[in-house]
Amino acid sequence: MDIYAIVTDKIVAMLEAGVVPWRKPWTSAGLPRNLVTKKPYRGINHFLLSASKYVSPFWLTLKQANELGGSVRKGEQSTVIVFWKIDQKEGETDDAGNEEIQRRFLLRYYRVFNIEQCDLPQARLDKLPKIETHEHDPIDAAELIIANMPLRPELETAGSKAFYSSLTDRVTMPPRELFTTAEEFYATLLHELTHSTGHTKRLARETITEAAPFGSATYSKEELCAEMGSAFLCAEAGISPVVIENQAAYVAGWLSKLRDDRKLLVYAAAHAQKAADFILGRQFTGN
Repeated sequence: MDIYAIVTDKIVAMLEAGVVPWRKPWTSAGLPRNLVTKKPYRGINHFLLSASKYVSPFWLTLKQANELGGSVRKGEQSTVIVFWKIDQKEGETDDAGNEEIQRRFLLRYYRVFNIEQCDLPQARLDKLPKIETHEHDPIDAAELIIANMPLRPELETAGSKAFYSSLTDRVTMPPRELFTTAEEFYATLLHELTHSTGHTKRLARETITEAAPFGSATYSKEELCAEMGSAFLCAEAGISPVVIENQAAYVAGWLSKLRDDRKLLVYAAAHAQKAADFILGRQFTGN
């Protein structure tokens, strides 16, 4: 029996037995929020700030930085966030003599900076919650898989989210020291690299090349594929025993969104095998 089948059978067995809730294997200081007001940013602003390259969740305006006795470093670029302003004015009078109030919602924006872009009083910084960090040694077998991947996408370390962008063909990872273990760091990176195999210049997998809103069936199938691919590659690197429970739980979460259709696991495993083979340089034709 090949290694892919062994891993698939293990995950199926865990699904049948019930698995622990999947957790994000890296640490952060929470949602993006204003340093002064402590209020979290909501709506589109949450996504605008979460997609930044900064690890710290704290943001503030230039005015707020100056009022704290600090400053924004020269040359730093702001991030634009938006808000709705209500504009009220008196309108026409109805037959009963009542004056109508007309309201308009106007979209406005302002600019904020992450505290990593600022020089602020140390006394203020000392009061902020500390982000837990960990020290890890590289795992040679996993490093070799990543280094030797054909047509590997650009790798970037930034922010507190792990994701692959097919538009830029880039994998973005949080700093290594935010991961609870070295094995979880590699499992996450291999998950994102599996996503990248779906790009048109690699395997042209429809779950990557087609539009796939978050939570859609297409998106869910791609997540299953990426996590199965990660599981296969972790087995190749010899780190499967440490991460496979989290991988099985992640698979279970996406299967539940697809009404627990176990046939989808077979679909995901087939595409994940092609992706893992591509990353490992097997059956690579170069087209």
